[in-house]
Amino acid sequence: MLIVSLLAFFVVAFGLTGAAAYFLMARGKETPAMADPASPEFEDVGGTANLLRSDRVSSISFWESVLERFHFSRDWKTVLAEADVSWSVGRLAAMMLLSGTLVTVALWRIPWVPMLVAFGCGLLASLIPYFRVSQKRQVRLEQFEQAFPDALDSLARALRAGHPLAVGLDLLASESPAPISTEMRRTLDEWKLGRTWDQSLDNLAKRVPTINMKIFVAAVRLQSRSGGKLTDVLATLSESMRESLALEGEVKAISAHGRMTGAVLTLLPIGIAAMMFYVNPPYLYTLVEHPWGKPMLAGAAGCLVLAHFVIRRILDIRL
Repeated sequence: MLIVSLLAFFVVAFGLTGAAAYFLMARGKETPAMADPASPEFEDVGGTANLLRSDRVSSISFWESVLERFHFSRDWKTVLAEADVSWSVGRLAAMMLLSGTLVTVALWRIPWVPMLVAFGCGLLASLIPYFRVSQKRQVRLEQFEQAFPDALDSLARALRAGHPLAVGLDLLASESPAPISTEMRRTLDEWKLGRTWDQSLDNLAKRVPTINMKIFVAAVRLQSRSGGKLTDVLATLSESMRESLALEGEVKAISAHGRMTGAVLTLLPIGIAAMMFYVNPPYLYTLVEHPWGKPMLAGAAGCLVLAHFVIRRILDIRL
């Protein structure tokens, strides 16, 4: 079973990548040169080449050349950076192909599972690694949002004591919890390697795409150009962030009942079917053996998943 799954994985992976590469090469697209100064890996900083080299999409040259031709590779690279995951885009794509292929082959060998259902479940299984990375990204951003007001207060105190911005960021990188310290250290390292404060802060806003971070970056850049008391701005910003977090907590507490109801309504049909199968299995065999039974089960499962996401969408209240 494992050998068949691995062979199917390699056949599907290399077949899809080969077809995609042939199609794109037929359209006349050329692979960008690695040493081209106009490529994203060599950005111009103050008239000189950038000292910071971007991570490769994959360590395999062929797999990297294929993935770089698709626009989603840049989006996946951004998601991996925001989630602070050490995976490359090539490894994520390989894990998605592997998980989808294993589930498809495993369900394909079950006689009573339709081929369409097997491919559908394989497609959903291939999305599990990406959803896992997205979940880690969301958790990391939430942790950053929770600790950011305290970090702004610490930075304001450091500036009020007469320290420059670089020393304040160094203190945050040394004393703050993990998400804050990691991003502040990365921003400070970029500045030390030759980038300007505007470029380093813009990269910080790209790695942490939240409204509060954009406001902080805009405030620092405006203060560096026009002057003013940055400490008062940071204190006001931290206070408004705490009020926003408190309001968001109240909204989540109010909508908790709806989320629990949606989870119960999603799991209730599955629980009833499992209980009926345990009590009286022949009662469900009629549904499986009937010619219309399998399409009805597939439709019911699809409607159940769709209803779950619709309920989640309704309860997703944005402030």
